[in-house]
Order: sequence, then C-alpha cells, then structure tokens
Amino acid sequence: MQYNHQYWMQYALQLAQKAAAEDEVPVGAIIVKDNKLIAEGWNRPVQSHDPSAHAEMMALRNAGQVLKNYRLIDTTLYVTLEPCSMCVGAMIHARINRLVFAASDLKTGATGSAINLIHDSIHNHKIDVVGGVMEAESKQLLQAFFKRKRELKKS
Repeated sequence: MQYNHQYWMQYALQLAQKAAAEDEVPVGAIIVKDNKLIAEGWNRPVQSHDPSAHAEMMALRNAGQVLKNYRLIDTTLYVTLEPCSMCVGAMIHARINRLVFAASDLKTGATGSAINLIHDSIHNHKIDVVGGVMEAESKQLLQAFFKRKRELKKS
C-alpha cells in the first residue's frame, strides 16, 4: 500500500505544534495502518514527569490500546524528529513495519545520524526507514522553540 508521506507528516507536525504550546520539545508522532490513522502522540515528558513520554512512545502506547495488541504489525510510524535509541527499541519490539521521519537528530538519532541502532544486524525484525520528509518544516519548528527558550533564559 502506498502512503502519502507528506500528508501524514503534516498531521505529525500539527501534533509537534501542540507539544510546543505545552512548552514541550515540539515533536509529534502518529501511527498509520491501512492508510488510516490509528494513534497519535506528542512529547509530554515534562508535563507527565515521565522521561519515556516521547512522542513515539505515546503513539506506540495508544496504538497498542487501539489494536489490542503489543505487536503493531503492518503499521507505519511518522515522527517529526529522528527517534532516539529508546524509541527505536520500542519500535523494534512492537514490530513497526516502516518509520518515516522529518528532521535528523545529530545528537541522539538512532537511525544513522548519531548511531544506527535500527539497522543493527543483531535484530530479527527489520524496519524500513524513510528520512527527510518535510525536514525543513520540522527543523524550523524545533529551531524556533529552542531560540525562544534561550531568549527566555537570558531575560
């Protein structure tokens, strides 16, 4: 099945804006199955006092509840920032079929930018990865958020 990556990433970017409005790092994620939205999530670690409350983790948890299964077979996860090692590990265990992300994360990205955990040959499950979808829009949102944080810290 062919997905319109830009359409779904636009939805994830709207969730990233929701995170920013809650003063969280603006990252949004959705899970799609059979070209239908199954679950969504946005960064909430500060609000929820939960270091694991990344957008991807929230979407994975919600999808498990919707599908009544911890295995999220034949699903695509869209996220506005390259996932970290925690999120990649959860995606592998959930058996996500495809990951589509917007901006690379040179500090903690685990799909090749900082480390390449997702393609490690030790894993028995392989995830197709598409990066750079609406990258400029995601970067702009992240840069504006951190610029505002720095300016608030100065004043």
